[in-house]
Amino acid sequence: MTEPQFQILVWLSYRIAATFAVGLPLFLLIWAKRSNSNSIDRLLSIYWKVSSLYAINLLFLSVESQLGQLISLIAPILMVSSIWFWSDLNQEIEEMPAHKPIALTTRIWRWTLTFWSLLNTGLHLFSWRCLNSINENYCDTWREIPFNSFMTTKTIIKFVLDGNWSSGFATFFAYLSLVLYLIGLLQWLLIQLPKNGRFAGKF
Repeated sequence: MTEPQFQILVWLSYRIAATFAVGLPLFLLIWAKRSNSNSIDRLLSIYWKVSSLYAINLLFLSVESQLGQLISLIAPILMVSSIWFWSDLNQEIEEMPAHKPIALTTRIWRWTLTFWSLLNTGLHLFSWRCLNSINENYCDTWREIPFNSFMTTKTIIKFVLDGNWSSGFATFFAYLSLVLYLIGLLQWLLIQLPKNGRFAGKF
């Protein structure tokens, strides 16, 4: 694969993420709450907790942290796992009428998100050297969009609050968010998972 082809696929991955990892699930969450679709509401609530790791990953990538490459590989896998793992929610969604719009949209979203995760994983395996060094070929492509987001955030904060969104502050916030995320994940793995198994419970 040539570098221009790789860049096109990485940009495609980010665009799919913006649509199906952020935009559509946010729309679905609001739709589920308004239509009292409790199983989908519960599924989306869990998804948003897990998917916050992807936002943390973008913070790390924006400041050229090598850790961002590893989290960028792991986060989509966890996100997809969070929408297929729960046996009770899966059964309730499958029992919904196929013609029901919110059920059909949820099914399309879950399969598209799964495709995105496979694409993202394949691209990271292709550029696996970036996991060891941020200076390898193809690594700049992964950091381009997060860095642009970092500069946009910096400009907005400067304009609105007259503050400074620096690399140091972004790095501190990224590590703090990651620690809190890992604490929550360990609490679920050690306490809730043995208690509730594959039932959504109090995740």
